[in-house]
Amino acid sequence: MRKIILAAAAAGAALSLAACSESTEDAAETTVDSAAADVEATTEEAGAAVDEAMADAAAEADDAAAEVEAEVENESEAEAAAD
Repeated sequence: MRKIILAAAAAGAALSLAACSESTEDAAETTVDSAAADVEATTEEAGAAVDEAMADAAAEADDAAAEVEAEVENESEAEAAAD
């Protein structure tokens, strides 16, 4: 009789651990999915920031080039920018 009770208790404990593991796996999967979504959103934001920074840098380079050309060619910056 004792062996049956011990076996039942062991089986119950094993099932309890298995159920706990399944919920832990579900929680881990949810965490991974959430982290992946966060990484994707951050990557998109970083890409947009880089694109904006590159556009700003290109505009500043164009302005600087027009300023230098105007000084070298002895013309206005508007004339230099139009060239």
